[in-house]
Amino acid sequence: MVRKDLVRKVKVGANVPVFVLEYLLGKYCASSDEMAIQMGLQVVNDTLADNYIRPDESTKAQSKVKENGRHTFIDKVKVRLVDSQYWAEVTNFGHTYVHIPDRYVRDFDRLLTGGIWAQVDMRFEYDEDTKGKNPFWIDKLTPIQLASFDLEEFRRLRAEFSTDEWLDLIMRSMGYEPTVMERRVKLLFLCRLIPLCERNYNLVELGPRGTGKSYAVQELSPYAALLTGPTTVANLFGHMNGKQKGMLMIWDVVGFDEVADLQKMPKEVITTLKTFCESGQFQRGQEAMAGYASIAMFGNTQQPIDVMVQTGHLFAPMPDVIRDDMAFIDRLHFYLPGWEVPKMRNEHFTDHYGFVIDYLAEALRELRKHNFTEIIDHYFSLGAHLNARDRKAVRRTVSGLVKILHPHGQVSQEDLAELLELALEGRRRVKEQLKKMGSFEYYQTSFSYLVNDTGEETFVGVPEQGGRGLISADPLPPGTVYAAAVSGDGTVGLYRVEVTLSSGTGKLKLAGGVSGAMKESVSRAFSYLSANKTAFGVPRELDTSDFHVEVIDLLGNKVEAEIGVAFFVAAYSALRKSPSQPALLVLGDLSIQGNIKPVRSLTEPLQVAMDNGGKRALIPIENKRQFLDVNPDVLEQVDPVFFGDMRQAAFKALGLT
Repeated sequence: MVRKDLVRKVKVGANVPVFVLEYLLGKYCASSDEMAIQMGLQVVNDTLADNYIRPDESTKAQSKVKENGRHTFIDKVKVRLVDSQYWAEVTNFGHTYVHIPDRYVRDFDRLLTGGIWAQVDMRFEYDEDTKGKNPFWIDKLTPIQLASFDLEEFRRLRAEFSTDEWLDLIMRSMGYEPTVMERRVKLLFLCRLIPLCERNYNLVELGPRGTGKSYAVQELSPYAALLTGPTTVANLFGHMNGKQKGMLMIWDVVGFDEVADLQKMPKEVITTLKTFCESGQFQRGQEAMAGYASIAMFGNTQQPIDVMVQTGHLFAPMPDVIRDDMAFIDRLHFYLPGWEVPKMRNEHFTDHYGFVIDYLAEALRELRKHNFTEIIDHYFSLGAHLNARDRKAVRRTVSGLVKILHPHGQVSQEDLAELLELALEGRRRVKEQLKKMGSFEYYQTSFSYLVNDTGEETFVGVPEQGGRGLISADPLPPGTVYAAAVSGDGTVGLYRVEVTLSSGTGKLKLAGGVSGAMKESVSRAFSYLSANKTAFGVPRELDTSDFHVEVIDLLGNKVEAEIGVAFFVAAYSALRKSPSQPALLVLGDLSIQGNIKPVRSLTEPLQVAMDNGGKRALIPIENKRQFLDVNPDVLEQVDPVFFGDMRQAAFKALGLT
């Protein structure tokens, strides 16, 4: 255990890994006596100042060993077996062929699997046989990070804590003060650890700056790597000849910080990464390769969450190369809502004791070997709207959270339900955005779980509501209606049509956003209204007014929309000074002679209506035959109102008889 405020004090002036600092602090400052702690801090600072080798001082360090005959310093040591001899690579010292006694390799197996930071006692000895190429010999190696780990001891330790106590201990081990945070926020912090303990897990977190999104990957584990710019296929997946492994085969976690900067990344990286995120495998040349690395993507949002929800989707900050690939996004297991995480201030950091971070990192790494994906089945089953990929994502998230909070595998039904709901929410957030991006193969997002004993079903939403409220339940002013249209590929556009009148001579004036097929449909509808103004009882009103039309794209996906019926209803509403019915969505188009054109499909626009607060839909009678294709859940929420001609459409929309 180590006091976390001491780590921050030393970290400010020392560019060494956190786990190295914590090991030294745990060794020299393990006391409650303030004077002893201050003396220990001095020892730690002196040790780092006198013995830590900076990467740019490798030649100086080698010279010191040669001139003095020996020298003691702090560095990272890796070992590899060449033929029948072990050779040490001492990283900042800058030498790859250093003699090391075999006993250290037997005692510290981590030397062979990534290396350890250690205090190295090295001597210089010229060897005639090797002509001086390998004159450096390690006499003594003292690890200053954890060199071995007992998972069973860790599990026994967990059993002595309540769930709340253990949650707070993990938070403090990460460096945060749990007493100033709500439980939900603490669980979101734990979600950042899931890639460290769950193999082939794909996490994305987008949120404001200053919330510490990449901290877990960058600082909490020696087995994680953070990329801060574009990368190459060879760097991630290895060279085609197979001689050099890529990062996804070496590291437990590969993080992508500032994902917006990945815009220039080759498309091949995304296509290969997409395959890896699905199966953990990828193709390099003629060889099929595999890796167990988890993927974590972090990015900054540029707008408040309510604006993002109202005007677009929550993957908008991602670069085009990722954002436009819905198949890649569908492989993400959990979307962590970074806007719910507080910006880091001094009170969010703890002054209390926590695990030495290297101990926690080693525990998480050991837990990667274990599988808790089936633990859900003890108490629950997943709802009908979750497809195979959804179930895989939810199970892996629950497995990761159980490893962190209940590594001994003993979890109550109540605690498991809490973790399951969080997992369902994080995966549903991914699916909701895919649905808003326009692909209705993702329209089933009513995620739920059932209690095995009772059959009781609980539905899990997302707090930001996935865009609900775009269609107001309150009455709109005269001249305003909501419209929807479907493109050929099933993408839905949702619009608010606003018609205002001014004194004039019956002219139509369109705002800049009305163009293309939309402009043509509005013009046709206006021509029909002008030709039939007497039949509709508004000849004087039409002849003495100019019509100003603006159409607001509520989803921002720029669908080529034909909204003739909606414009006609809005114009008639403005002329009659009578509002349309609240929460009404208008579908369909019309010809210049008033013949009704049905929409291509009902399934997609009615789903969008339900998701965004619509309560009723004005539908061409020709679309009635498509009703069997509509999800029953949608029909329970959105009442259909059919019309066969424009008189019916206008009167039913305005509630006139």
